[in-house]
Amino acid sequence: MSCPSNRRNMAIYSIRDLEKLTGIKAHTIRIWEQRYHLVSPARTDTNIRYYTDENLRHLFNVALLNRYGYKISKLAKMQPQEIAARVSEIAENNGSANSQVDALTLAMIDLDETAFDRIFSSYSWEHGFEQTMLELVYPFLDKLNVLWLTHSVSPAHEKFITNLIRRKLMCAIDKEPVDTQKESAKFLLFLPEGESQELTLLFMHYLLRSRHQKVVYLGANTSLPDLRDACQPFHPDYVFTILQEPLARQSVQTYIDNAAQIVTSGRLLLSGAQLFVNPVKMPANAQVLGGLPDTLQFLDGLELKQRGG
Repeated sequence: MSCPSNRRNMAIYSIRDLEKLTGIKAHTIRIWEQRYHLVSPARTDTNIRYYTDENLRHLFNVALLNRYGYKISKLAKMQPQEIAARVSEIAENNGSANSQVDALTLAMIDLDETAFDRIFSSYSWEHGFEQTMLELVYPFLDKLNVLWLTHSVSPAHEKFITNLIRRKLMCAIDKEPVDTQKESAKFLLFLPEGESQELTLLFMHYLLRSRHQKVVYLGANTSLPDLRDACQPFHPDYVFTILQEPLARQSVQTYIDNAAQIVTSGRLLLSGAQLFVNPVKMPANAQVLGGLPDTLQFLDGLELKQRGG
C-alpha cells in the first residue's frame, strides 16, 4: 500500500488488519463507520483507504465497551477521551483473560512497556506465573502468530513484545532455586539450529525448576555435536526439544534418529508441528509430547511418581 509522504513514519492499517487485530468483522467496521462515524479512515495519494494507530486504539476501546453492554449509538455520541476513561475503569476492575489479551495487543501496538508490565504483573499477582503464561500469554502469542502471518503487525512489534515476555520468563526462572535433591530428574533443554521457539523452551525451563527438577539449558541453535558434548558429562534422564520449523539439509526422521542415538542413557522428548507434517517412526527411547497440555500432564505425572504416589 502506498501512503502519503507525511505518513511514511507511522503505522497504517487496512480494514482487514483492523479485523484481525480487534476481532471485529470488516463488515461491522464499515457499518460503524458509515452509520455512526466511529472511525474516519484517511486516504493515500491513490485514494486507497487506510487507518492509523489512533483509529485502531479507538476501535479497540469501542469494541470493549460494546461487549460490556454499551450501545454503539450511545458510544458514537461520546468523546474519545470519555470512552478511553471508561475503558480504563473496566480494565482496573476486570481481570478476564480475553480483555487482558486485547490490552496486551494494544500495549504491543503502542510499544508501551509500562502498560505491558502493569497487565502482566496484575494477572500474575492474582493467578500466579504459570497460569498467567497459560491463560494470558499463550493465547496472546497465538493471536500474534496470526497477526504476523497476515502481516498485520511489523517485525518491530513482534520483537518488542517477545523480548518483554522473555525477560519475564528469565526473571521467573531465576527466582526458582536450583534443585539438589537426589531423586530429582535431570533434564537437558535445547533447540535445533534455526528453530525459533525460544519462549516455549524458556517456559519449559520454568516449569521444570518450579517442579524441583534439575535442568541444563543449552538454548537455541544447538548442533547435535554440541548436544553430544553436553550429554556425556551430564547424563540426562530426559532431553527435550521442539521441532516447529522445517529442518535444513535433512529429514525430520534422520534428525530424530541421530538425536536419539546421542541420548543413550535417557529419553528424548519431542514437541512441535514437524512431528505431524509427515509420518515419523519414533526410536525406542523417544516420545512425543503433543503440546502444552500433554507436557503439563507428563510433568505432573513425573512429579507424582517421584513422591511415591
